[in-house]
Amino acid sequence: MNNDTDVLIEFLEMPLGGTDAVFSRFLSLPNAREYSGGGQRRFVYVPGRRTDRVLLVAHADTVWHGRQGGHEVVLENGIFRSGTADVGIGADDRAGCAALWCLRESGHSLLITDGEEVKPIENKGAYYLVHEQEKVADEINQHAYMLELDRLGSQDCKYYYIPVTYAFRQYIESATGYLVPDNSSYTDIVTLCREICGVNLSIGYLNEHGEEEKLVLDDWLHTLKIVRYMLAGPQARFPQINND
Repeated sequence: MNNDTDVLIEFLEMPLGGTDAVFSRFLSLPNAREYSGGGQRRFVYVPGRRTDRVLLVAHADTVWHGRQGGHEVVLENGIFRSGTADVGIGADDRAGCAALWCLRESGHSLLITDGEEVKPIENKGAYYLVHEQEKVADEINQHAYMLELDRLGSQDCKYYYIPVTYAFRQYIESATGYLVPDNSSYTDIVTLCREICGVNLSIGYLNEHGEEEKLVLDDWLHTLKIVRYMLAGPQARFPQINND
């Protein structure tokens, strides 16, 4: 693959009905390890080399409503859509996975989960990590902070109800220029963040989970550029608010 856009296309064209293709790609990295408790209770963790490493998070599973089966991805006027009727492109969160792949040589850690979309029990992979892989849970919470790429749109940052500090909010909003729309909903960092702060950033997709799903290439590239710049410098550690 020659550039970031090629990486994105590869991930968007992976089969929607399972996560094996995404997991296989990350398991090809040195020191990558898969942890599995069966079904979607699984994740791939790739520890970073830096002492001030950040944990980058995305989820491999996706949901779409419509016809099951194969799909093709087309790029028209800077927007990715499905070229197959009644099928989405799985950008939630294959777009995030693609961005993590582009950041694989940054020296920071990567975490790819499964089962984030499953209802009524959400965050299956993350829940399995926290409750059944305690050594990994302890390790990831020694990172500087967690940064997930799983938010729709172009300029959102969400902390949900994670007890993040004012200093962390200032840092993220100054570094990205992104704004907080509300605290509703969830994603994996809500389960994973136990000691450190975490944020979810927009990664360019819209109308997720349906045949009208699309991804704005410039928005995806913009977030990737911002994150690359953020991660290049020294990283301060951001513990959560201490309510004791």
